[in-house]
Formats: sequence, structure tokens, C-alpha cells
Amino acid sequence: MKIEQLYTSCLAQAAYYIESNGEAAIIDPLRDYQTYIDKAEENGVKIKYIFETHFHADFVSGHIDLAKKTGAKIIYGPNTITDYKVHVAKDGEILKLGDLNIQVIHTPGHTLESSCFLLKDKKGKNHCVFTGDTLFVGDVGRPDLLDGIMTKEELASKMYDSLKKLTVLEDEVIVYPAHGAGSACGKNIGKETFSTIGEQKLQNYALQEMSRDEFIKEITSGISPAPAYFFKDAKLNKSGYPAFDELINKAHNPLSLEHFEKEIKQGATIIDTRIADIFEYGFIPSSLNFGLNGQFAIWAATILDLQTKIILVCKPGTEKESIERLSRVGFDQIIGFLDGGFETWLNAEKRYDMVISISSEELALDSKHNPKAVILDVRKASEYKDGYVAKAINIPLNELLDKAEEIDKQQECLVHCAGGYRSMIAASILKQKGFQNIKNVWGGYNKIKEEIIDLVVPSN
Repeated sequence: MKIEQLYTSCLAQAAYYIESNGEAAIIDPLRDYQTYIDKAEENGVKIKYIFETHFHADFVSGHIDLAKKTGAKIIYGPNTITDYKVHVAKDGEILKLGDLNIQVIHTPGHTLESSCFLLKDKKGKNHCVFTGDTLFVGDVGRPDLLDGIMTKEELASKMYDSLKKLTVLEDEVIVYPAHGAGSACGKNIGKETFSTIGEQKLQNYALQEMSRDEFIKEITSGISPAPAYFFKDAKLNKSGYPAFDELINKAHNPLSLEHFEKEIKQGATIIDTRIADIFEYGFIPSSLNFGLNGQFAIWAATILDLQTKIILVCKPGTEKESIERLSRVGFDQIIGFLDGGFETWLNAEKRYDMVISISSEELALDSKHNPKAVILDVRKASEYKDGYVAKAINIPLNELLDKAEEIDKQQECLVHCAGGYRSMIAASILKQKGFQNIKNVWGGYNKIKEEIIDLVVPSN
């Protein structure tokens, strides 16, 4: 028996590879499916099953392409309706993989078809359970993603019953969830990427003894609004999507400077995938910076519509990675990338823009010498409540496109987040909207609270 967690940090997502006696199964694969085929071929085994714990909302799964390439059967739990062929398993149904048995446990609550997969070893002992978005480390799946079909309270009630199907398992059974910290599929997922049933019964707030009404209130409170792309990705996973290979071949298209400028004039959005420390020293006007060193695709999908026509500026050699990661969350309108990257623009002596970055000490000086300066905190509201910079206004990054007009364009704007990744995205958004006097704070709030204590307002 072989079990491997394939964790993708930028999506906070875990897929799984299971192998036994010449057969393999993949659970919740990413859209760029070749990794799983390569792994099976290296081990000389055949992929028999592709298990989907539910219709994922935060990424486009690779199940359809992977099934076409391997002949593997796609397995979903009860209540599943798709526009392509799948095996809809019954609650309690057992599927054999080599010497192992995998039992379907229907666990509605996050979605109606949500299911967990309990793996039994060759002796029939419960070994681990793949919990999808039902049970995380320290959290459970959010119950508000059915977009009006069912209320979050109704789904939470179903989750209450579903979790009882898991807590009866032996304490030593390993819990393998679909997500880790940073995913918006839960409220506050723990940093570990796996656990045990026993640990979760002790530590997970949602598994503590409480009435149904208390549970519903607990898991439906404090949920941040779901990004709009969640509902679009869930639909793609249910209905189908363009083939990954075709998308990559089309998008991996080097554009001449002339062609690139033509696409700009026709309204294409420029995404610059270089890291913030490089982007700030020079970029094509109106570019949005989503650096490959962070939750690149998540933030791109949160800020932009998935049907946005995109042209890329990349560090040479990272073009394919940029395209693949955007495709994972559903961007299918990628026209191509500027051949040669930003250097091509510079060599043509085209006008470029910059963002000034300052230290936390300079933030303190600027805010003191210019009392009218706007200190913009783009962290989540929950982060802001835990402590903030005096006089700062809080506009979470995901709301900035719609609320930028609330900021006085004539004033100096000092932007920060927690560590610096989101603030550079924010600075690029403000630049695109015509703000000129923008400064980004290096290190964000984490640095500010360490170095400039008298500037910080602690939580109550």
C-alpha cells in the first residue's frame, strides 16, 4: 500500500495518490493532470479510479482530462448530477483497489454530493479517510456555496449529521483533507495538512459536544463572502471544461511587441507574474501584479472575471508555469505572453511605471509629516480587528476594485497588508485606476508591529 499527499501550496490544495497491487487511484486531481500519469507510469501501475470528494469551487479539477487519457472511472458520491459520464456511488459502497477497499461515506453539508472515502488496508482495518471539504484540520467546510439552492443553515444542519459518521471512526484513523491553511473553503483551517480522528475530536471546534442549533450558529457565523469565481469553478467541474492540452497550446503563445500593444488597445488585461520586489522597479502601465511566489492564481481569480482576456508579462522561462496556474482556477482566455518579457518593453524605450516601496520607519515619518496621507490596509477584516495601524482605513484586497473611489486620489496613499504580497497587488490596482502617489510598505503589518509599536492599535 502506498499513499502520497500531493500538496500545492499556492492553492492550499491536496490531491492524493493511492497505490496497491498494480492499481492506483487519484483523489481530487488538479487540472494539469500529467503529474498523476507520470507517477503511475514510473511505478508501473494503472490508474483505475479518480475519486472526487465534491464539485470543487476553488479550482478546476483534472478529473475529466485524466479519465480520457487513462480510461479510469470517475467516482462521485450520492446526489451527483454531471454532464459527463461518472459512477455515482451509493452511501457505504465499497470499491476495490488492488488489495485495498475504499468505502464511500456520504457527508453532505459543504455541498449536497460531498463524500469522504474511507480506506481499509488489506486486513480490512480502517487506515485513513479522505475528507475532502467536509473535515479539515481544525475546521469544517463552509456551508454557503449552493448559491440560493439551499440556505447555509440547512446545509449546516446536514453537516452536523455528516460529521457524526466520521467521529465514530477509530481515533488512530488518519484524516487527509482537501485543503490546508489559506484556503477560503473553511473559516480558519489549521496549518497542518493531515491529522487523525482522535486529534480532531479533541482540537476541532466543530467536533465538540453541542446541540444542532449551537452547531449551526457556530459554523455559519464569521464566514467571509465567497469569491465570485467559486460558483463558476463549481459549474465547470459539474458541466465540463475545455481540454487542458488545447488551452496550454493556445495560450503558450509568444507575442511580438506590436501584437502585444494591439491586444492592449483591444482591452486585454495585463498580468505581470514577476515577484513584487522586481515588479516595483518597472512595469508596463496598467499591469496588475500577481507574483508567482504567492497565492497567484487564487488572487487573480478573486480580483478578475474568469472570462477576462489576459496577456502576460513573465520572467523568461516562467511563462508555462504562469499559464498552467491560471488555468487551474478557470482562466481560459489567455491570449499569450510578451516575447522576452519586460526587457522587450524596456529595449523599445516604451514608457513604464513604478511603485515606490518604503520601510515601516518611513511609514511612520510619512504619516507624521503628512497628516492627510491615506494609510490603506488591504488585509481581511478579521486580520484588521486583531490589530491595525492608527488612522488606517481597511479595504480588503478582494473589495478594492469596487471601493477604490472611496480613497482620495489627490492624497498620498500608503498601502500595506500583512507581509507585502497583497499590498503590491493593491498598488498595481490603484495605479491602473489612475492613482499616482502610491507607496507600498515593505514587510507589511508584521514588520510595522515589530518595529513601530506606537503606531499600532492592538485588538480589544
